[in-house]
Order: sequence, then structure tokens, then C-alpha cells
Amino acid sequence: MILILDFGSQYTQLIARRLREAGVYAEIYPYNLELDRLFKLAPKGVILSGGPASVYQEQAPDIRDEVLSAGCPVLGICYGMYLLAHHLGGRSARAHAREYGPATLVIDEAAGLFEGLNGHDQPVWMSHGDRVEAIPPSLRAIAHTANSPYAAVRSLDGRLWGVQFHPEVAHTVAGAQILRNFAYNICGEQGDWKLKDFAETKIAEIRERVGERDQVLMGLSGGVDSAVAAALISRALGPRLHCVFVDTGLLRAGERQRIEQGFAARLRIELRVVDAAELFLRQLAGVIDPEQKRRIIGHTFIEVFEREAHRLEGIRFLGQGTLYPDVIESIPLKGPSVTIKTHHNVGGLPERMRLALIEPLRELFKDEARQVGRELGLPDEIVEAEPFPGPGLAVRIVGEVTQERLTVLRAADQIVMEEIRAAGLASQLWQAFAVLLALKSVGVMGDERSYDNVIAVRAVRSLDGMTADWARLDSSLLDRLSTRITNEVKGINRVVYDVTPKPPATIEWE
Repeated sequence: MILILDFGSQYTQLIARRLREAGVYAEIYPYNLELDRLFKLAPKGVILSGGPASVYQEQAPDIRDEVLSAGCPVLGICYGMYLLAHHLGGRSARAHAREYGPATLVIDEAAGLFEGLNGHDQPVWMSHGDRVEAIPPSLRAIAHTANSPYAAVRSLDGRLWGVQFHPEVAHTVAGAQILRNFAYNICGEQGDWKLKDFAETKIAEIRERVGERDQVLMGLSGGVDSAVAAALISRALGPRLHCVFVDTGLLRAGERQRIEQGFAARLRIELRVVDAAELFLRQLAGVIDPEQKRRIIGHTFIEVFEREAHRLEGIRFLGQGTLYPDVIESIPLKGPSVTIKTHHNVGGLPERMRLALIEPLRELFKDEARQVGRELGLPDEIVEAEPFPGPGLAVRIVGEVTQERLTVLRAADQIVMEEIRAAGLASQLWQAFAVLLALKSVGVMGDERSYDNVIAVRAVRSLDGMTADWARLDSSLLDRLSTRITNEVKGINRVVYDVTPKPPATIEWE
């Protein structure tokens, strides 16, 4: 296997994911993994991830020298490259110009990591404020960018490698090939691990963990995450899985009807619908801070599920469709990553519930979950469902969540969905939705002055939700969206389009 040491990068699991795509098994461990454990694992290669720290800071995360002298190849990515250079006697410092986003990598040595790439100029994705200023005699520069003279390096013996950019993200066009080159050509991996084995492994794990009598309670949202997780648990336990759909009052137009009328039947599971809209709106009254919204929604979900658990006998577990992007934005998975925003389904349960979590998809990405769903035979209408945030429209309303504001946003969002489908773009976009902003603007409607709300339209393309780029929608489509929303949704007099990638933004506004 390939061992990944995590220094807190938001992209660490993407490294493992790219290796899995290449048929290479990878495991993630914290950067300070005990040496005895590392040597016992006997990896064929080690990857040092990126991270938010700087190597020249006091108490910066570090590795032991033995990691680099263990005998297997090592690849340092971003912060990992700084560490590699630092341990060998190089010097890193704050960069003259930060690089966040696309850059052009100029390859000076087209071998090893860069073997088989098409051309010497490669589009790569940068996310750093430091750079290597000087390399020791034992390292050789093999690529550069306009802002990074040592954008890629290798040791003279070809065992240690470092890259300033992030090959794991989709926006580094040849990134997957670069990681394959490291795994296959440098580490000697064979590429015989397959994701299709995931479902069978998880079903067996669930059966072993739950036993023969205990029951599982699970919230079904209608999205692909909970659907695939429910399908896995159902295959493992049959009727001992009890699914609940909670109508929070924060759903898109027609969502409850879709779930009630066909979704549960397609999954062949029994579904209980709980109407908790009044409770959620009451709890959110007067709340503006997005993190507080998420916490309240998470706690209210737990309150609802706690009630449902008391209705049933033998409930010992709570199933959730948690995916890796939820985890990495909310809490550190293996290392010192930074919290971006809290996800309501991440972080455990209050002790009073005495339920253990079952999260079979916790270290998968959205498209991997979709693939597992296909392996389980789920229909396309479930597997291809557009991602929708667990807190629902509450995090698409900037400011206080009220019934009136929900009505406005729901109407605008319905228009966005209709026009995206009519344009044939639903399957091409990762997400497309409306956001109600916490501001008003002056307009003129029917020769009269108006002072009404602003809707932002957000449409992005992405492979996994970890990075995303804004969709270049046709101007005629944007025109229709603006015209319909301002004409048909009372209280809106202005529509804007969000053209910010992730990073620096997140896909959702809150």
C-alpha cells in the first residue's frame, strides 16, 4: 500500500482517492504516526500531505528523519515538500506572491513523476503562501512556475520527490497521471485494488458490528448519500433498518412529495415521515450566524431522532450518509486540518442517546458513493440526484430564516431548477441553486421605485465537491433566469450570478 501522512490539508483524502482510482490501496495516518507502526505497515511508498502551517514556525507539524530514511520512496506535496527540503538542509520562506488557484508548471525534467505527460507546460492547482527558496545539494529542481523556482524537486538517487502544487485536485489536469507515476513507476505498485469490492466489504462490516438482534435508525433525506448508505445497511440487516424522513420545512419545492410517493419504494424500505417544520423554524428564529444555524439544525435533528428511537424497540445504532467532504470541512479526520464549516451530520451524538454511529460512506466522495449505488443496482434518478445540503434552504438564506423568506427563496430556486433542466444541463452541473441575500437594492418596476431583495444564482462544475469552478452558463439562460425570477417572485428586484471558484469560496454560501 501507499501510506499518506496527514498534515491537515483539506485535500488529504483526495490523495487517497486518486490512488484508489488508479487501483492502489492507500491509508491515511496522522503525521506523527509512531515509527514502530510505520515500519510494521511496511508501505511501498509514503506521501506527505499539504497543510496550513509553515515549516519555519515554532511547533510546526514535523516528521522524524527516519521517515525519509526508511528505504521506500517519499513524495512531499506542498507542505510535505517544504518538510522534505527542510530535513535535507533546504530553506523555505513566505512567498513574494501567494498562489491560490491555477498556475502553469514548466517541466524541466520530463521523467519520473512527469513521464508520459503531454507537453512541458502543464496547468496545475496551487494553494500556498510559502515557497522553497533554496534546495540542498542532495535535491535537484525538475520544474518551476513564475512564482516558484522549485515547483518540483527530486533527490539525486530518485527516491525522494516533492511538488509545490496539488496533483490530487481535479484542476491539476495531469495530476492523476503524476500520482500514478509515483505509485507505479517509482513505488512499484501493481494497481489491482477495485472500488467494486467496497460494497461487499461494508455489508460484512455492518453485519459484524450490529450483530443479529440490534436495530438501526436512519434519516433518509432523498439525496444520494443517505440513499446509498441506507441501501448498504438494508442489504446487511434487512427489516432491522428503520428509515425516517424529517420534513424540516427547509426543503426545496416538491421534495417531500417526491420522497413519499416513490423514493422509499425504489429502495424497498419502510419509511416513516415526521413533520417537524414548525419545530425547526421556531429554533431558528432570530438566528443569523451560519455556524449557529448549522448547530441548531444538527441538535434539532438529534432531538427528532431521539423521539423516534424511543418509539422503537432495540434501536442501538444511528445510520448516516456522511461523506468525506462533510468530514474534512467540519473536523480533522486524521491530522490538524482547519474547520471550514460544521456539517450537521458530523461530530457524533450526545451521550444521552446511547446510540453508536454507522457511517459506511464516511471516507468516500460523492462520485464514489454514486458508483457504489450503481453497484447496488439503485436507479439513476437516485444515483444522479443533485447534492443538497443537510441543513437545506437554511444555509441558502443569508441572514434570518423565516417562513416568508423561505417562500421567496423556494420560488426562485424552483425557477433555477426548471431552467437548468430545460437547458439540458442538469446532468452536467454539480449543483445549481438560488441564494437569498441579506440585503435589498433599489429598482424600478412598473415606473415605480422598488426596494426589494436580491437573489444570487450559483451553478458549479465539480468532480467531487472538494474543488469546483463556476459554470459558464449561456447568456440567454442567465437572461431567462433573471427575467423569470424578477417577474414571477414577489419581493425580488435584482438577480446576480456568482462567478467564484472553490477555493477561495465554498460551493454553498453558508
